[in-house]
Amino acid sequence: MSELQLGLLICVVTIAVLATGIPIAFGLGIVALIFLVAIEGWSSLDFLSETLFAGLEDFTLVSIPMFIIMGAAVASSRAGGDLYEALNRWLNRVPGSLVISNLGACALFAALTGSSPATCAAIGKMGIPEMRKRGYSAELATGAIAAGGTLGILIPPSVTMILYGIASETSIGKLFLAGVFPGLLLTGLFMAWALFISWKTGERPSDFAQRYSLKEKIELLPRIVPFLVVIAGVVYALYGGIATPSEAAGVGALLCIVMVIVIYQVWRPKDLWVILRDGMRESGMILMIIATSILFGYMMANLYVTQSIAEWIAALEINRWVLMLLINILLLVAGCFLPPAAIILMTTPILAPIIANAGFDPVWFGVILTINMELGLITPPVGLNLFVINGIAPDVRLPAILRGAVPFMGCMVLAIVLISIFPGIATWLPEVLMGQ
Repeated sequence: MSELQLGLLICVVTIAVLATGIPIAFGLGIVALIFLVAIEGWSSLDFLSETLFAGLEDFTLVSIPMFIIMGAAVASSRAGGDLYEALNRWLNRVPGSLVISNLGACALFAALTGSSPATCAAIGKMGIPEMRKRGYSAELATGAIAAGGTLGILIPPSVTMILYGIASETSIGKLFLAGVFPGLLLTGLFMAWALFISWKTGERPSDFAQRYSLKEKIELLPRIVPFLVVIAGVVYALYGGIATPSEAAGVGALLCIVMVIVIYQVWRPKDLWVILRDGMRESGMILMIIATSILFGYMMANLYVTQSIAEWIAALEINRWVLMLLINILLLVAGCFLPPAAIILMTTPILAPIIANAGFDPVWFGVILTINMELGLITPPVGLNLFVINGIAPDVRLPAILRGAVPFMGCMVLAIVLISIFPGIATWLPEVLMGQ
């Protein structure tokens, strides 16, 4: 059996194992062990523990649990509700204002948490019932939040970009900066679609005729400003040369916990335990995926599958943009079955040298890859955000949520096209602030 045939067999077996519902970390580890033992014998397990621990010894990984705890702290408070209500008061006279308000709240909350499920849950719990109560269709309400939640892995801080940065040895600071304008672009495209479809269908919120006074518009801002200050503080510490990403994440997590204690009175030991418990549970899951994906990558490289795939693609001698199209299709298909962390850690070792040889900027590609991961979050059969939304609104069936999300998928594809035509959307800010 050739290396390429072996790679195809590994791919099929991996999908079959993960389709059973087994946790991703255990699934990847089982597949890696099966093929190592089957082809190289039991002696191949001599380096098992060393390989697993080697995947977790990177100090940059400390930033992952810190950013997750930061998001868990904010999600435990009414920060999402305050963001949503404040934006609604400023935009209620605009067609589709409630949808646009929720999308804006998703973007701001994404900058606080870096987590798509957390953004979906926090904004969706209040936003979806309010939108439906005020006259918006269930499809538009749920689809908008499902799509808006994906901004959590594009707008910095982003755990997805941290994983890509580690796997590809790309500057995490540059990746964070590269996600700013694409995140704003995608938010703008989402809002434009919400405005258009609401204008076309004539959907209006029940408080469309209400005019909020300036006092009513600004009275919620004092509760939002501290969280924006936390974002500014983390960004300044990170890009001002004061702290590394791991240190900045620790500062951000501490400040968020202090903020929810002071502003939202989340101070009881039981409440603080929930924040730490949820944060560490998600962190442990991600770190386990990282460790076993390193083992999976070791297996692929040891069996010469990774190198053979790279050599085969390089031998195609096709236009580099055709190559990029094929890579995007690969990532999109993978996103239908696997979570972002698993895809990034499995594919980056293969794709990174191919991207470099084709002359693409790895920072720019990090943004393209992340938007593809966003698509996967709202693409069946394993679209995580679809299930989060279904849990919030159980009376709305998954097909209806998916129909509402499809136009926003088109916005993501358009964003990929625009960033490909105008790469400066992603690369200009990191080049200006951090150099070539």
